[in-house]
Amino acid sequence: MQEIKKIRIVLASVLKPVDEPRMYERMGQSLATHGYEVYIIGSTPSGEANNQIQLVSHPRVYRLSLKRILVRLSIIKKILQIRPQLLIITTHELLGVAMIYWLLTGKKVIYDVQENYFKNVVHTHSFPKIVRHLIGFAVRIKEIMASVCVDCFFLAEKCYAEELSFVKKKYSIVENKCRLLLFQKKQVSDTINIIFSGTIAESTGVFQAIDLIKKLHRVNPKIKLTIIGYCQQPKVLAQIQKEVSNNSYIELIGGNYFVPHSKIVEEISNANFGLICYPTSPHTENKIPSKLYEYLSYQLPILLQNHQLWKEICEPFHAAILIDFNKPTILEIVKQMVNIKFYTTKPENVTWETEEPKFIETINRIVQ
Repeated sequence: MQEIKKIRIVLASVLKPVDEPRMYERMGQSLATHGYEVYIIGSTPSGEANNQIQLVSHPRVYRLSLKRILVRLSIIKKILQIRPQLLIITTHELLGVAMIYWLLTGKKVIYDVQENYFKNVVHTHSFPKIVRHLIGFAVRIKEIMASVCVDCFFLAEKCYAEELSFVKKKYSIVENKCRLLLFQKKQVSDTINIIFSGTIAESTGVFQAIDLIKKLHRVNPKIKLTIIGYCQQPKVLAQIQKEVSNNSYIELIGGNYFVPHSKIVEEISNANFGLICYPTSPHTENKIPSKLYEYLSYQLPILLQNHQLWKEICEPFHAAILIDFNKPTILEIVKQMVNIKFYTTKPENVTWETEEPKFIETINRIVQ
């Protein structure tokens, strides 16, 4: 009996490793489980991966480098060799690649919109101030032009449906929720471990986190901070490394390299609290940090910026201590950390299980 040929799907990124959680753990594994032949193109993996998914890696490139532009030639070559029935791109940088592939083959394309890139460029320090609006508008024009060849937009945030007019009605909201991994329960310790995980940047609140921990540590010396993740900006990384060298109760894991997600989960299991604090900015005001879902999924108590949207998500589960990071009430926070009973209700609708059905349904509709 002749074997039925599987439908081939490629997920592709430029900066992120091939085993990045959204591409690999969530979308990739869901596709493989549902019978698709899955390839993921990205930079060198951060950890080990299983053989259910074909990982096609290219050398790591940096945010401000010529190689970041040239690597797209390598990616389009790989895509043409694999020749998938569906191409899922996870960054605006590959919109040109997607258009070329669509023009040459007529195959289906999905754009997984993980950021409002115009807002990100304009309201962060990733690019020199003088060119931010120019780059931002160039990205937005590219997204509008490429929308002709995109069969569906996956939106990682609900707010993008309102913010991004170019998606029109061709979108499905697939939030960046957590696929639970197995982990060992944390060991009993006198230390109060607080974790700051994910992208390490000024815009994700790393310096606010460090400042808070310093103040908490003065009141309770048992408090320590673990910063774990990747930092794309050398100046920011140097400043963090200086803080680490000057304060023995602050630890950095990663920084100049991608950390395997399994390692992050291990550190979550060893933590007593997660810390979430983003400086107020138009590019983050309507977003839900993926680590908020992750901490909720693992029932890790959270030191949480008093943001209405995030507060409403955490309140039903008694998951967080709300903090004004501009004027933190240190003694009260330390008291609450010891006395509050967290997670009196088990969190619901915070894992990938709620997103997978609509994700797979959309894929099935597009390719069949």
